[in-house]
Amino acid sequence: MGIGFIAGVLGGLLFAHAAYSTIQYRGMLKIMEEEFSGPPTNVVIELLLGLVLCMVAGLAVPGKFHSILPDSEENRVVSLPSNLDFMVFNHRGRVSPFDPELELKT
Repeated sequence: MGIGFIAGVLGGLLFAHAAYSTIQYRGMLKIMEEEFSGPPTNVVIELLLGLVLCMVAGLAVPGKFHSILPDSEENRVVSLPSNLDFMVFNHRGRVSPFDPELELKT
């Protein structure tokens, strides 16, 4: 468990606590017969801190970015099987009309 995962869990717990605090605050206002105008300042600060922690976790947890360039050798995970007899290339393109004599107009 890295620091990003811990930050994400902590951010989620802060979101849950802020929701619980807001529900408690609204219940208290109903007992005192006052109108709800918005959450208290400490809940807003808690929400912002939870948002920052979740954003940090979202950037830290996935890991290293890989290259998407086709000629890059570092991300060659897919390899062709040694026996090419079992490769099937059936797709919907065979039912579309294709005339090799046609050319695209530019």
